[in-house]
Amino acid sequence: MLRNLFNRKTDNLSEEQQSRVEEPATESLTSEATTDKEGGWFSRLREGLSKTRNNIIGQISGLLRVGRTIDEELMEEIEEILIQADVGVNTTLELMDNVREVVREKGLNDASELAEILKQEILNILGDDAPINVDGGQPHTILVLGINGAGKTTTIGKLAHRFKSEGSRVIVAAGDTFRAAAADQLAIWCDRAGVELIQGGEGADPASVVFDAIEASKSRQADLLIVDTAGRLHTKKPLMDELSKIGRVMQRAIPEAPHEVLLVLDGTAGQNAIMQAKVFNEAVPITGVAVTKLDGTAKGGIVIAVKKEIGAPVRLIGIGEKLDDLRDFVGHDFVEALFEREEAAEN
Repeated sequence: MLRNLFNRKTDNLSEEQQSRVEEPATESLTSEATTDKEGGWFSRLREGLSKTRNNIIGQISGLLRVGRTIDEELMEEIEEILIQADVGVNTTLELMDNVREVVREKGLNDASELAEILKQEILNILGDDAPINVDGGQPHTILVLGINGAGKTTTIGKLAHRFKSEGSRVIVAAGDTFRAAAADQLAIWCDRAGVELIQGGEGADPASVVFDAIEASKSRQADLLIVDTAGRLHTKKPLMDELSKIGRVMQRAIPEAPHEVLLVLDGTAGQNAIMQAKVFNEAVPITGVAVTKLDGTAKGGIVIAVKKEIGAPVRLIGIGEKLDDLRDFVGHDFVEALFEREEAAEN
């Protein structure tokens, strides 16, 4: 599926991008999982998006009062709010152009009618839901990318826990050998999830560790292999070259590998996350995105921008630190949780 694409390389990252890549990891470690009986997933999603909802919808709702006429001034005010919430300039302009077209076609005049149109046009940009599918290939391989601090280690731990709970035999490869803490954190997560971790010594060749993990996965008839990767530029070789090498090694062992290239983005990073995604996408074509830490930002509009800006679907979203706080992204639920009014939630 991704054969020969890993030979593509990028120029060196800019100083700003390098500074982001060199950030120390801040993943939280926790072993306690919650269940949906604590208010249900939608309630937790709604709570996790509260900062973004108050930032975006709170302001927009103030504009869409009954009796206000739809005009260009109103449209521009909505555009400004969306851009401030990190929906992004390009995505916002496309979204609002689509809203204007619907308003013209339907001959709408009352501003209160815009909320439902905004919701539908956001859904149109998000596209069809595309959850991770681990069917096909044994083992099915997921290559996980992301800068340090984005939540990459916790995402791997949560994915391992999820698929192990669903009955899959899961193996994790500690491909980030340049940061000692990475393997230590990953080992804790794997122990809690009850899955096997394949790792080498500090400073070992990441591609060799991945190769060993593939061989172990084959011999143990594992269903899923999740591969961690470095999240910074190390001194001797650019990160993107190393990722390309890992991809080639995986393809030699399993021609269809990696079946999934999952980029983990920190939702609090805003437009910087989009910049990171574009750089990674140039080196290793991304097939899906996991957006983490949405409960910690008022600018969760980044979720809307991802599909438009890099062309890969959001597959997973994280709204907390517990094992089951990482879920498949469902566009309808996201939009409903984002737009639901406070008074409606209380009833």
